[in-house]
Amino acid sequence: MNSKEEQTNSEDSYLENKSTIEKQKNLNYINEQTGDKKLNEKLTDIEDEYKFGWSSYSEITNGRFAMIGFLAIILIELFSQQSFLKWAGIL
Repeated sequence: MNSKEEQTNSEDSYLENKSTIEKQKNLNYINEQTGDKKLNEKLTDIEDEYKFGWSSYSEITNGRFAMIGFLAIILIELFSQQSFLKWAGIL
């Protein structure tokens, strides 16, 4: 083989590799976009499914209030320099 043929072959393989990488990037982008759509659909489903009783919406709401309450207890203990139970008069 002469050097021109080798150069052409290496250019071809480089272009093939480059096009393969671009296709993979495009597929990843498409997968990310469809994943975002599915996530948005799930979030919309959660928001629209408010029901009385045990539901994912109720669990999320209760969890958020529990986190707020726990943070409030920690802040009370930090600012009052005593335990929450003493501060509340339980102990």
